[in-house]
Amino acid sequence: RDQPRSRGLGDVYKRQYMVMAIDLSRISVRPFKASEDVDDVLLWLGDARVTQNTRLKTCGSRSEALTFLKDECVHPLRRSICLDDRSIGIVWVLPYSGDERYKADLGYALGVNYWGNGIATKALKIVLSQVFHDFPHLRRLQAYTYLDNKASQRVLEKVGFHREGIIRDLYFKGKSDDFYIFRFLSTDEIPSLIA
Repeated sequence: RDQPRSRGLGDVYKRQYMVMAIDLSRISVRPFKASEDVDDVLLWLGDARVTQNTRLKTCGSRSEALTFLKDECVHPLRRSICLDDRSIGIVWVLPYSGDERYKADLGYALGVNYWGNGIATKALKIVLSQVFHDFPHLRRLQAYTYLDNKASQRVLEKVGFHREGIIRDLYFKGKSDDFYIFRFLSTDEIPSLIA
């Protein structure tokens, strides 16, 4: 009689990190709802893999996640990336002030379980379709990536950002490193939400 083959660690690994296909019409970008989103936010903001390449600090507790939502996410340009209205990430646009108010930094982070599904690309398309209308003085969005963060570079390029060059020796999260800088201008073609 044939015995079922035992599953090794390789099978467990494949199941745990299997990329699932997600219908991108289920993705939205909306303001955070502190009391409703806190547990979902803790899931992705509590993961150092999510925050390592961003300005975000990893949260270690529900109260830290709630403080993040109440203190950091009240800004109108910090939005929740949602799957079926559940928070799975964040996208932000941080405008400069004074003489540089025409430009802003863009960033995003997404829960590890959702990497590689086109969700960040969809979220950025949504933001790009709105940001220049909501803030008509804004002429330039810029984003920075570590030189080895190929996934974020691909996301930015897919939505129409242009790589401008390398910024050397930029101080970030307690150390100096080199980054690519990408830009999207208000005169650039806004990507279609359908494609």
